Formats: sequence, C-alpha cells, structure tokens
Amino acid sequence: MKIKYTPAFLTKLEEIFSESNYFLRYEKGNFKSGYCILREKRVVVINKYFTTEGKINCLIDILKQIAIDHDKLTPPSKSIYEKVV
Repeated sequence: MKIKYTPAFLTKLEEIFSESNYFLRYEKGNFKSGYCILREKRVVVINKYFTTEGKINCLIDILKQIAIDHDKLTPPSKSIYEKVV
C-alpha cells in the first residue's frame, strides 16, 4: 500500500488505536525509537515533536507489534489495518 502522509491518514490510524482500547498520547520524550508502548496499561506514547510522516511511521510500526482484536474494528479501520500490517 502506498502511504499518504497526510493529517487525515494520521487520524485514521489513530482511530484504529482508539477502537482497540489503546490510549494514544503525544508527549515530549527522548525515546530511542520515537515511541514507547506500555502493554499492560494499553498506552502508546509518541514523541510529539515528530512530523506527520514520523508519527505515521511510528504508528504503523506499533500496529505490527501489538495484538489488535479485528472484531472491534469498524470496516474502514479494518481495511486500513490490513493494508498497513
């Protein structure tokens, strides 16, 4: 899938996390990878100083690492999830 690095696409990725009961936060930090995953608390923290492209790339990397319940996703979110993972 060719990724469009737009704020609209970023919003669609953020919806996948909210539908999966993950809390997505943008915070200041010096994470080596640009993000931090707290699996037990279902919290994902992204460096807020990243560009839109950086945030999208981080979210896609995280989606590949965490378990997402496909039944909770809406059809548009499920379609995007299947294309990026």
